[in-house]
Amino acid sequence: MTGFPEPSGETADTAELLARYLDFYRAAVVRKVASLAAVEQRSSRLPSGWTPVELLHHLAHMERRWLVWGFLGESMPDPWAEERDGRWHVPDDLPLESVIDLLTQGGSRTSDVLAAHALSETGVPGGRFEGDPPTLAWICFHVLQEYARHAGQLDVAVELAGGDLGE
Repeated sequence: MTGFPEPSGETADTAELLARYLDFYRAAVVRKVASLAAVEQRSSRLPSGWTPVELLHHLAHMERRWLVWGFLGESMPDPWAEERDGRWHVPDDLPLESVIDLLTQGGSRTSDVLAAHALSETGVPGGRFEGDPPTLAWICFHVLQEYARHAGQLDVAVELAGGDLGE
């Protein structure tokens, strides 16, 4: 996707709109991180200490937790694999391309879920959700707000490091 999904009469299908916005934000965070020099991708200029590649890795795992483990109810060996000692972590030997592939594969899976399920369907109990799981619509809105919030946070880190900003 090249630009922000502008309003149009092209579709009123909520699942398609969610898929487009998620695709847009995935592409935006990848572009921002990839615009940085390799050392800046794995360095932090922020008091909180997270790095741009850690944020990207977090987003990939976050989306899988909500859609694959949560909604579909599929087993995940380590749903919190991007965390270590209470903070985001990316192994030093994991290249950026592998993190991007993980994010892209998760995005394709989300698009498949949105194409195959009604937004009113609820997630599978157990795993991520005990009790009453949320609907696919709720899950997608949550994932979308995570991407939007983190894309904004990433703008600050990328601006400080001299990379591409904005949408």
